[in-house]
Amino acid sequence: MIVVIGSPIGRVSDGAISAAGTSSRIALAAARTGAAVQVVGKTGDDETADSVVLDLARGGVGHVALLRDGSRPTPLEQPVDGDPADEDLGAPGVDGPAIDAVDVDLGLRYLTAFEVVVVAEPAPPDLIGIVADAARWSTARMVLVLPADAVVPDNLPADSVVFEAPEVDPDGVFADLVGSFAAALADGVEPGEAFRASVESDGWTEVETD
Repeated sequence: MIVVIGSPIGRVSDGAISAAGTSSRIALAAARTGAAVQVVGKTGDDETADSVVLDLARGGVGHVALLRDGSRPTPLEQPVDGDPADEDLGAPGVDGPAIDAVDVDLGLRYLTAFEVVVVAEPAPPDLIGIVADAARWSTARMVLVLPADAVVPDNLPADSVVFEAPEVDPDGVFADLVGSFAAALADGVEPGEAFRASVESDGWTEVETD
């Protein structure tokens, strides 16, 4: 099983709401490979969240450890080519309701068995520490997605893999890469080979140097 940690948000397209945000896109990309995937995170407790959860489920992503928080609405990501009338829906890349280390700890203990755990969105040090500890006791591989120029935290498991996220990922190419990479790791593929296979599957090619 692959666990993706982050808060899914919604995206409006053709009048319908689908799952969006980095955590959703990574989870859905991993699930498309046939891997078992669960999201640990938080949404609002509203109709937007209902649509997001249904879309994740249709994509093969489980949500048994996804919390519903009625204190704030589930954000909506505005499509890149959205209607100007939808400008109040929020900018691409907006984060969902914040999750804390206690929530993540409970979710990981509930799921118990996983081969890969991905921290998909910016997270505080205590949350990263909880995930690192969980990766150690479950002998899972930890994948950490950091913003550009962020400092890599200390005390990560020795076999952790860290990705630097682009400032924007409107087409989900980076998320697809991380998701397929995590799925390959879950299948027991070594990180170097998993990365090469993920890059090739997304249509990237190596630049030849003189």
